[in-house]
Amino acid sequence: MATASNNPHLGTRYGIGRAGASGAGGAAGPSFNAPAGGLGGGQAKTQQRIEAERLERERKLREDREKMEQAGQSNLASLSEEQREEISEAFNLFDLDHDQYIDYHELKVAMKALGFDLPKQEILQILNTHGVQKAPAATTSKARTAAQQQYEAAPHLVIPYNTFQALMATRILERDPTEEIIRAFELFDEGNKGKITLADLRRVARELGEGLQEDELVAMIEEFDMDSDNAISQEEFINICLG
Repeated sequence: MATASNNPHLGTRYGIGRAGASGAGGAAGPSFNAPAGGLGGGQAKTQQRIEAERLERERKLREDREKMEQAGQSNLASLSEEQREEISEAFNLFDLDHDQYIDYHELKVAMKALGFDLPKQEILQILNTHGVQKAPAATTSKARTAAQQQYEAAPHLVIPYNTFQALMATRILERDPTEEIIRAFELFDEGNKGKITLADLRRVARELGEGLQEDELVAMIEEFDMDSDNAISQEEFINICLG
């Protein structure tokens, strides 16, 4: 049977008998060394680039948030006292843990109370753009955490009070006046009938503590009821408010 020693072709092919080849009692073969600045250096540079990009994104977000809040504070000064109070009341009402921050769910219902019923994706966009990081409280319930995960909102992203004020002030000023009037109409129109009746006026006057007499309420209906149906339609209400 032929062996490597008497078959030079096999010996050459499999490295047997070559200088530096490992064998019984032989020296170890040549080792492979990565070039200086190879894989390790490349990974380090990649990590540095990723970190630099992250820091730049955070800086840009901070600048945008500061600009937005400055514009929002200016807009806030343009609102009526009643509108500013509405913003504060909405925030305080839905800041359930009274920590001066509101999360996804609290933001959604607070904005809805102010007339901005936004879909999930828009609420998440507001959080991602204007939210700040906050460590989740140790007492956060499993149910609350599960709900946050369901809506894909990071538990640590929240909106502080000043940011909420600025956001709402800007949105209120940008809102079409007709939308504001329609919202007011809906507060009067109990049951979404499409009209304000004498019974609606009685209820609102009672809730507001206004001591209006029955004949005064009837006179209000008669003055603005253009189609003589003993009620004020949405169109008639808009015309009243716009003068």
